[in-house]
Amino acid sequence: MHATEREQFILSLLETRGFVSFRELEEKVDGSAATIRRDLERLASNGRLVRVRGGARLPPETEDDGAPREKEFHLQGVPFHENIALNRKQKEAIGAAAARLCRPGEAVMIDGGSTTLQMCPHLQGLNLSVLTNSLHIVSALINQSGTRVLVPSGAVFPEQSIILSVFEDAGMPQFHAPKLFIGAAAIGGGGMMQVDPVLVAAERQLIERADEIILLADASKFDAPSGHIVCPLAEIDMVVTDDRLVDKHAKMIEDEGVRIVIAP
Repeated sequence: MHATEREQFILSLLETRGFVSFRELEEKVDGSAATIRRDLERLASNGRLVRVRGGARLPPETEDDGAPREKEFHLQGVPFHENIALNRKQKEAIGAAAARLCRPGEAVMIDGGSTTLQMCPHLQGLNLSVLTNSLHIVSALINQSGTRVLVPSGAVFPEQSIILSVFEDAGMPQFHAPKLFIGAAAIGGGGMMQVDPVLVAAERQLIERADEIILLADASKFDAPSGHIVCPLAEIDMVVTDDRLVDKHAKMIEDEGVRIVIAP
């Protein structure tokens, strides 16, 4: 693949999503890591993209007066309004079980997702400090007396109603928590996965700020083990799931030293 072909391929990925990770480029571009870095630097020097932590993004567009205007980004995957209806009963039970893991007065992080959202009704009265990137979770918690809600800065992705700060560390508050409650698009032998690499970069930022990683996933997520790996199973401390979990998947989790909680 010649330099011009590589550049066109990189720019086509950016036009689709607005951000591309360096890891994805290493997987898809026919060239060494050093070659890809040179391609990115050349495109950045020509104003075609902006180098950011973990990858590259499109430069801001401009308004008629010359002021910068960020391009609207889109995520791959099932939109939130469709996903929330899938396995609803199991997700509600998982959310309730996960909420029981919270201690009064502690700080936690809750990643955006249709399963993590189900924790919210059960957090009333715990006086938690909650860092979340989900506008749905903000809406569910904002009127709870005693619950303090924090959000990162970043771009709003309307399909999932989440705020993702993947471009700069400055977008994330200086926040550390004993627990991170996180969802996944799929779980397999390779680990916890998401459909879009933008989500991977954002969720890695959350993982790095938590002592304990608690994965909330209904059993159907183990039947579609494909996607971009967020972290290996061994990095997860606990999986909260439902009673449809089959033995082979339970063994896969337990073999990595991960505790399983079955929501009643």
